[in-house]
Formats: sequence, structure tokens, C-alpha cells
Amino acid sequence: MITIKFKDMPYERVELANVRDRANELIDRLQKAGSYSEARGAFMDWQKLLTRIYTMGSLAYTRHSIDTNDEFYAKEKDYWDEADPQISEYVQKYTIALLNSAFRPEFEKEFGSLLFKNAEISLKAFSPEIIPEMQEENRLSTEYSKLIASAQIDFDGKLLTISQMSPYKQSPDDYVRKAAWEAESKWYASNGEALDRIFDQLVKVRDRMAKKMGYKDFVELGYYRMTRNSYDRNDVERFREAVRKNIVPLAYELKKEQADRIGVSFPLTFYNDALSFRSGNAKPHGTPDDILQNGKKMYHELSPETAEFIDFLYDNELLDVLSKKGKEAGGYCTAFYEYKAPFIFANFNGTSHDVEVITHEAGHAFAGYMARDIVPLENQNPTYESCEIHSMSMEFFGWNWAEGFFGPDTQKFKYSHLADALTFIPYGTMVDHFQHIVYENPGMTPSERHDVWRKLEATYRPWLKLEELPFYGEGKGWQRQLHIYGSPFYYIDYCLAQTVALQFWTVMQRDRGEAWDRYMKLVRKAGTETFDGLVATAGLDSPFGDKALNDVAKTASEWLANFDKSALK
Repeated sequence: MITIKFKDMPYERVELANVRDRANELIDRLQKAGSYSEARGAFMDWQKLLTRIYTMGSLAYTRHSIDTNDEFYAKEKDYWDEADPQISEYVQKYTIALLNSAFRPEFEKEFGSLLFKNAEISLKAFSPEIIPEMQEENRLSTEYSKLIASAQIDFDGKLLTISQMSPYKQSPDDYVRKAAWEAESKWYASNGEALDRIFDQLVKVRDRMAKKMGYKDFVELGYYRMTRNSYDRNDVERFREAVRKNIVPLAYELKKEQADRIGVSFPLTFYNDALSFRSGNAKPHGTPDDILQNGKKMYHELSPETAEFIDFLYDNELLDVLSKKGKEAGGYCTAFYEYKAPFIFANFNGTSHDVEVITHEAGHAFAGYMARDIVPLENQNPTYESCEIHSMSMEFFGWNWAEGFFGPDTQKFKYSHLADALTFIPYGTMVDHFQHIVYENPGMTPSERHDVWRKLEATYRPWLKLEELPFYGEGKGWQRQLHIYGSPFYYIDYCLAQTVALQFWTVMQRDRGEAWDRYMKLVRKAGTETFDGLVATAGLDSPFGDKALNDVAKTASEWLANFDKSALK
């Protein structure tokens, strides 16, 4: 394996003309191959080309994310926004050649049939005629990211980014917490016109793409873009129904308990909803370096595979986790395939979120590390909801090392982590439901979209008092959700994965070793199985329908009810 630190990885723009010429050459070789050996040779050379493209694109994107004020990588990000849709055209041409290859049976025997099933879906997700719209979509998504990254909120005598506001928004001091929420709300409200404009243009450009390709609306195209290969929008609606039936009532009761615990009225305001305990939410114990070191200890002790992984990650400086001016909001895990190296991007902010980076994003990175030698690249990563199983389940495996992360707040953390996992599911489902309504009705005005969000809040989060706070109370809170702008229909993936992760947590309650063995079976399959196939591999229930959510709600409810609440003050 090549080992090289992130800062030393050389970047070189992949020129479109070179990609076009090389792609045409490899397509010709594949089509003219007289034997499987010759066809396979062309296929493997195509893999090398993809590896180069994806690595350089990821380097440009990541370095731009780390510093959006870096002029060189800002220009490279703009280049990739334009180039990616055009590269998609060459990828599609190659995909068609592969699907029509006389040696397809031999390819399927060696690399599996799912590669071809996903390839067929990809043909439904792209057409050269929508390249201008895809380029516009990329420009608008980048504009949104830059706007959020540019936030400078005047608070506590400082100019703070949105991420840096998080500790204040969770302060046990009622005055400070409310003031922080109001200050953040004012920033969003002052940029409301731009936020509405960007999203309105995104909805319209995505709708044009769908109509150009002959679809009724963007929902259908959006599902193909997410490579939904084992469920459809009807299954997602069944999941929504199960959430409303099994999880919303439980979450409602948990929130009533929270209001009693912190001594405030119910329903909760947004700023009171953010405080789980009157003495303060669970916070990491120690400095960012302490968190990283305990993360290293955790992965060293968890398994031989995770020990090897974490050393590779840290030794090669494959993470950037501190918040700073000009850095994009949020967090993600990406990969630099030429170096078989995952990379973690995050924004530490002094809250429990910092620990979840070391478990959640590192869960993604670990799965990528385990799959690094799988050929072809397409088989290294499953669809996104399955990727989120890797990360959300790892959060629960981290409980055995919570003492090192949280010290005296360990019990608070465990209680709130499980409670938050349950209350997140209605929120994430609401995000997805909102997007379905918006894209089924692309002519909506911004005001009508805000009204939809307000109504959905009442359905999925009835424990909240909307009218107390500007921006959030006006049904505009969806504008702070990055995925709604940049990754349509991604958010339900978190909810499906959380349901599976809670099943892993249930198994952990009786046998952690068994839970880890099941988890590793799922991880080792990488992208060679569909979502339902991976869930079955782990011996767990599909999230669609009542059973999975009903079972986890019952088990979690009993655990929370029997928890020693003397530490929860």
C-alpha cells in the first residue's frame, strides 16, 4: 500500500480532452475484444482512469472545503463543477459498452451481477442533454456552501462561524442559549432572500432535468441518481408511516420528560429543545487532541482490523477536524483511491458532536479502508443508506470507550445518544417527506415551501413550539440542512441506517461479540450486496414496515425507562 500524508498528495487537474480520448480508446478496445482476457484488460485500464479522475476530483473538493478562501482550489472546484457532468457522458458511453459486451457473462461471474444492475440504473440517471442543467446545479450547490461557510456571527464579543455557535446554542445558561439561537436565526434571516433564490433555482433546474429525460418529476430521477436498487418511493412511504406510528409517540414522551428535567414549559421552544440536562449537555472531556488520542485507544482495543486502520489514518494525517474561518460547514468522509486512503473532514465545536466524528465519520473511513483492495471501484462502496449503517453503528460500538471521551458526563452521553438517535428519525424522515412534496410540486413559491415545512414539523416533531423563534418558527429551518440543497433524497438514508444501527445496539445489549461479528460480515461485503442483502447478511430486519421500528422502539424505551437517572440533572 502507498503511504503518503494528505498534505503531500500531489494534485493535477484531469483535463477533459485527455479523459475523452482515453475513454474512447478503452471503449473501442472493449468492443473489439476477441477474448475475455482482452476485454478484462480494457476493463482494468478503465478502472485506472476512474481511479485517477476520482482521486484528483476528491483532492480538489476536500482542499476547497478546508479553506474556501484558497483561490487556487476555488478555481479547481469551479472546474470540477463544470467537468463532472461532461465526464459523466464518457462514463455512460463506457457503461453502455460494458453492458453490451459479448463477455458480460464472464464479467458477471467474476465481479457479480450487482455491478451490472447498478450500471443499468445509472443509465436512467444521466443523459448528455442534461449536462448544462447539471453544471448549473453544481454552481448553485457551491454557491450555497460558500454562503454558509462565509457566515460570521457577532456573538460573545467574537465573530463566529455557524459551527462555532454550537456550544452557545447548548449552553445551560438560558439567557446565553436563547441569545445564541436568536443570533444564528438573524444571520439566516438576513440571508433569506439568497437562500430562497438558490433553492428555487435548484428545484427548477432539477425539474428541467427530469422533464428532459421523460420523467414525471424529479423524484423519479432523484431515486435513480441515488441508485435505489432494492426499494422504491412506496417502500419509503411505508417507512414514514412506521415512523409516525412507532417513533413519534415515543419521541414525544422523551421530550416531555426532557422539559420536566430542565424545568421548562412544554411544548419545547427550539432553544430549550437543545438542552437535554439542566446542568448542561454531555461535553467531551479534554482537548481535541485528547479526543483524538482516546479515539486511537478505542480503535486499537476494538479489533485488530480497526487498530491497523486508525494507525494508517493518523500516521498519514488523513483528517481535518478543527473549525476555522473559511472552512465549509458539516462533515464527511471521502477517499483518495490512488492511495487507498480514506479522509475525514469535520468541524469540532466543543460538543458531543466532536466525539461522534471519531465514531461516525471514522466508521465510514474504516469501511472504506476494509474495501480498499476490492475490484472494481464500483464494488467498494454500497449505496448510501448502507454506508450510513457503517457509521451510525460504529457510534454505538464506541460506548465502551465513552468514559475516556466524556469523563463525568459518560452517563449523560449514553442516555442522550440513544434518545437523540430515536428523536432524529422523525426529523430525518420529515426532511425526506419535504423533498418529495417540493419536487412533486416544483411551481411552489418560497412562502409555500415554508408553509409545508411548518405543517410537517407539527406532524413529525409535535413537541416543538414553532412561533417562539424567528426563522425556525417561520418554517424556514430546513434552509440550514446542507443535504436539502446539495444532496436531494439522501437524508432518508440516515433514517434507514439508524434503524439498522439501533438493531445492532439491541444485539449489543446481550452480546457485544456477536454484534461485532455481524457488523464485520456486513462491512466485508462492501458494495457487493444491495441494502436489503446487507441487512440480511447481518441477520437483521428490513426497516420497511412495522417490525424493525416497533422492536427497536420497545427495546430502547425499556432501556431508557430503567436507566439510572440520578446522573441526569
